[in-house]
Amino acid sequence: MTQIGSPAPEWHISEWLISDETLTLEALRGKVVVAFAFQMLCPGCVHESVPQAKRVHETFDGNAVATIGLHTVFEHHEAMRPVSLRAFLHENRIRFPVGVDAHEGDDPLPVTMRAYRMQGTPTLLLIDRAGRLRRQAFGHVPDLALGAEIMALIAQR
Repeated sequence: MTQIGSPAPEWHISEWLISDETLTLEALRGKVVVAFAFQMLCPGCVHESVPQAKRVHETFDGNAVATIGLHTVFEHHEAMRPVSLRAFLHENRIRFPVGVDAHEGDDPLPVTMRAYRMQGTPTLLLIDRAGRLRRQAFGHVPDLALGAEIMALIAQR
């Protein structure tokens, strides 16, 4: 796991969906970033993380909070290609940007997943306005706890 309080590693994205621009942590500086690393065939992601990401996106002002999906595929690679992800995002009415975590060579683990030393999916990343990683959580984080953490980061100046 990346050390809490240290600068968040930049994402390595092969393709952005639901975004007209390439998103970087540097470009999002000044906003609280709530990133949800998921796989579309992961039951915990489909039932907990993706719906929670939608709620965060719908609840918080986009000028203060950026909700980002990171499709971090480390298994069933053939079934979770971008064409399938596009259909998944459409069917689930996802309205926030989703980046496809890039792969290098034959490594089954995507680059961003390795950079953050994620244990799996779902993984939540909370990044403050200055670009520092403030929380990394594997598994589900209850909505009230997540909302309180987001509000605390918004309130920090």
